[in-house]
Amino acid sequence: MRIAVATSDQINTDHFGRAKGFAIFQLEGNKPEYAEFLKTNINPGEKHQWQNNLSILGDCEVIIAAQAGMKAKYGIKKANLKFFEDEGTVEEVLENFIKHQKFMGNL
Repeated sequence: MRIAVATSDQINTDHFGRAKGFAIFQLEGNKPEYAEFLKTNINPGEKHQWQNNLSILGDCEVIIAAQAGMKAKYGIKKANLKFFEDEGTVEEVLENFIKHQKFMGNL
């Protein structure tokens, strides 16, 4: 499973539509392996750029971000991707996601 974590500094999670990039991880079993960092092509002065960010995440199954707007959430769902909101470091939100998936019996 490929997981994209919205982040501008590769340390902390960020808002989906404002993130300067996504840290991409491959989850095999219980352990996430860092794969790459995908830079976004957003203009910091403009609003509602979520479609630009969504377009670079075509091979991911899960998106984790601190927040996302209503239209972005709808677009993510329509693209058949799972969205999880969580705040903290990239490492913390990945750990929280994995714990939750284990608890739900999905891992």
